Amino acid sequence: MEEIEHRYIEVNGLKLHVVEIRSRSSPGVVFLHGFPKIWYSWRHQMVVVAKAGFRAIAMDYKGYELYDPPLVL
Repeated sequence: MEEIEHRYIEVNGLKLHVVEIRSRSSPGVVFLHGFPKIWYSWRHQMVVVAKAGFRAIAMDYKGYELYDPPLVL
């Protein structure tokens, strides 16, 4: 699945792991995983949605997979 792009974005000092398949500047479809899954559970659906002309976006929730855990003080 080489068309899947991994990147990180920073929100309020936390680094979030975001995965997407871009289909030009088309509308996006956001995939949200459940417990105890990660973004990877949507990989096949993301490819199909992107081939249909949409931008497919998924992320890891706080504390899952490649999410940058916050510092505990």
